[in-house]
Amino acid sequence: MAAAAAVYRRVLKAVQKHVGAGASKQHFRDFVAAEFRAPAGTEADARARLRLAGDYAYLLNSVHHHKDLLFSYNIAVDRSDEMKKILNKSAASVGLQLPDVYQP
Repeated sequence: MAAAAAVYRRVLKAVQKHVGAGASKQHFRDFVAAEFRAPAGTEADARARLRLAGDYAYLLNSVHHHKDLLFSYNIAVDRSDEMKKILNKSAASVGLQLPDVYQP
């Protein structure tokens, strides 16, 4: 019983953190609550459902962490303008100026 409560808490935290807590997202939390309150059948079915719920919480957290890593590495962002600004600041700090790049 304690394991079920811990998994339930972990799933609800993951859904609230990664799906959202707004009123428009209430149906996600309602679905999780309904699935945990539904009768599981046999003991093996209950363990399988708990393992599946724990895996789902782990997946939500992992996908969110992966997305954060991608944004921190700027995978989806073109960094050429940012690098040009950094180079201009570095050159200006020692009294130099970079030439303008020819754009045909």
